[in-house]
Amino acid sequence: MTTPTPRAGLGLLQICLAGVLWGTGGLGVQVIRDHVEMPVLTISAWRMAIAAVVLLVVLVVLRQLPALVALARAHPQRVVLVGCGTAAYQALYFGSVVAVGVSVSTVVSLGLAPVLLTIVESVRRRSAPGLGQVGVLVLALTGLVLVSLAAGAHDPGPHPVLGVLLAVGSGATYAATTAVGRSLTLTTTPLTLTTATTTVGAVALMVCAAFGGSLTVGLDDPTVSLTLVYLGVFTMALAYGLFYAGLRTTPGSAAVVATLLEPVTAAVVAALWLDERLGVAGIAGTALILLAVAGLGRREPEVVSTPVPPG
Repeated sequence: MTTPTPRAGLGLLQICLAGVLWGTGGLGVQVIRDHVEMPVLTISAWRMAIAAVVLLVVLVVLRQLPALVALARAHPQRVVLVGCGTAAYQALYFGSVVAVGVSVSTVVSLGLAPVLLTIVESVRRRSAPGLGQVGVLVLALTGLVLVSLAAGAHDPGPHPVLGVLLAVGSGATYAATTAVGRSLTLTTTPLTLTTATTTVGAVALMVCAAFGGSLTVGLDDPTVSLTLVYLGVFTMALAYGLFYAGLRTTPGSAAVVATLLEPVTAAVVAALWLDERLGVAGIAGTALILLAVAGLGRREPEVVSTPVPPG
């Protein structure tokens, strides 16, 4: 086992902090929904809009706006596709949180996306997954089934089946978005890429929320407004900034393991503040999914070099 360099250690810490911040996002949604029936689409729209503004300000301060323009001109289709995909998977995730609860939403989303990426990479290599990879997939799929059954049996949310389906959609959308957008990371800086895709996603969601007539619902409530600022600044702008910065010096395997702090944080937060309980089946399913993701982290970097968070 090699000793990590100081830069690698800093990168790992950055990814760990990003995982913790992502794990608090579900609680923010619940806080908002406890005060006002704000649609999850509106929550997602304001979260991304606030993050986009923060990131654009940072680019202006760092005088990197030309890099943003260059990226948009060089790869407009992929930037739009990745931005809209980012908006879609986050909206699906928040919808899942409202329907089934924080713990199930986070674990299913986080567990499914790396599994799908494994399949995509195997297809691209035109070779069947190895025995270890199959074991990881079996663990993950078994865990998903157990978590789904637990959600229906213990009803931690008003619509458990719908919530699990939304979480699956969130994980699948993020996997597809990551597969399309990975090549963009070779052409620009993480800050520029994050700003570009976040801005596109924010515009898409704001337009959708405006057409739905729900864009200003609940903004007069101070708690709602402050929570939206928290979601935008900390769980989007800062978290993604830390994540992409950490990936520059942290191996993909270590990064995948570090992002497991997200479901751990979400579970702790849900237990402390939301009184959610998964039961025996849910706990077993959670453990299997976490083991599967950890198993993906021990695979070769070329197979899955970019970890996939849902938040």
